[in-house]
Amino acid sequence: MGADTVRTPSADGAAELRREQRGWYFYDWACSVYSTSVLTVFLGPYLTSVAESAADAEGYVHPLGIPVRAGSFFAYSVSLSVIVAVLAMPLVGAAADRTGRKKPLLAAAAYLGATATTAMFFLDGDRYLLGGVLLVVANAAQSVAMMLYNSYLPQIAPPEQRDAVSSRGWAFGYAAGSLVLVVNLVLYTGHDGFGVSESTAVRICLASAGLWWGAFALIPLRRLRDRRPAARGAALPGFRQLAATVRDMRRHPLTLAFLLAYLVYNDGVQTVISQASVYGSKELGLGQSTLIGAVLLVQVLAVAGALAMGRLARTHGAKRTILGSLVAWTLTLAAGYFLPAGAPVWFFVLAAGIGLVLGGSQALSRSLFSHLVPPGKEAEYFSAYEMSDRGMSWLGPLLFGVTYQLTGSYRDAIVSLVGFFVIGFALLARVPVRRAIAEAGNPVPDRI
Repeated sequence: MGADTVRTPSADGAAELRREQRGWYFYDWACSVYSTSVLTVFLGPYLTSVAESAADAEGYVHPLGIPVRAGSFFAYSVSLSVIVAVLAMPLVGAAADRTGRKKPLLAAAAYLGATATTAMFFLDGDRYLLGGVLLVVANAAQSVAMMLYNSYLPQIAPPEQRDAVSSRGWAFGYAAGSLVLVVNLVLYTGHDGFGVSESTAVRICLASAGLWWGAFALIPLRRLRDRRPAARGAALPGFRQLAATVRDMRRHPLTLAFLLAYLVYNDGVQTVISQASVYGSKELGLGQSTLIGAVLLVQVLAVAGALAMGRLARTHGAKRTILGSLVAWTLTLAAGYFLPAGAPVWFFVLAAGIGLVLGGSQALSRSLFSHLVPPGKEAEYFSAYEMSDRGMSWLGPLLFGVTYQLTGSYRDAIVSLVGFFVIGFALLARVPVRRAIAEAGNPVPDRI
């Protein structure tokens, strides 16, 4: 996004920026519940069960006449949603740059996603196609909204505050996700006492995430303000803008090399997040309450892991710490292949491993990339980073779905993701980050 970056504010503007920052945090509070309750915990196993109810005798559903194994339908839907987001983000980003009216676009994307999520209450019986459509709409809308949300960061925080402001946003998101998951766990495990069926409890949890998203999105939409574009009409339309950014990145090949490495290993990260509950439910035979507890553990340990890896980075450098996290991701997935069915303790051990590396690998990747961005191009380059973070993670779910379709084994599907971490490790190891920082025109830290 071609937004202006803010320098250290005057005393007059500091209070206004703090007000905007506090509003900005609340969008993470609003939408992270979708990521945790819907995408990570409930929708995968539930939509898979709905698809299985609609399947033929051989276990296939036929959306648009295409034979799809019911167990692959959720993974394919996630993959399709990300492709839709890839197509939409450059168009929406260019419109925001041209007009400077970012907030109405953020509102449209947020409420489209929140509405689709709330409508998941009607996902019952054999309505797997409805579930697929709502997932595609909600997930794509969330990706577009997050791109717009993140692009506010250079506008509301000067460079010396950006890490702290960004981290607080992450913390708000983790806190909201954990809080709502506790409520979900109470409803789901005690559904008989509340007079609802298990299926209805799941649908209430899905729909409540949409209501939460829409209600708390009002706070950032009230507090954030639009800025005039620096050069009205300078932004190129749609994919021409993205192509122009990539052409500019070619002048900084080491920055582009890091972004490629991140694109690969982050695809693996995002796929594990979205497919772990399906693996736990369908392959390991674990109940929904166990899955909720495991995700809660991930949420808590992700914060602790991010802080611990931040301390490791100060000692060993961000690049080495990220490489170490990729080794840990690889070992965790390999261990996941051998998990015994019906053994929740070992699934919790696996969740702990994921939690300890999840927050740190994401936070340090964003921090390291910030050193590789040429001065004055922060927002433009972070738009491309957002495309990698949210918009390019379609290959992993597709590989997961295809592997299950061909083998009928979720164990084979989960271990197929190891390649993303191995290849990402190899690509990142080849990036000379100190030289990359210098060539971007930034001061090289003592430890990186």
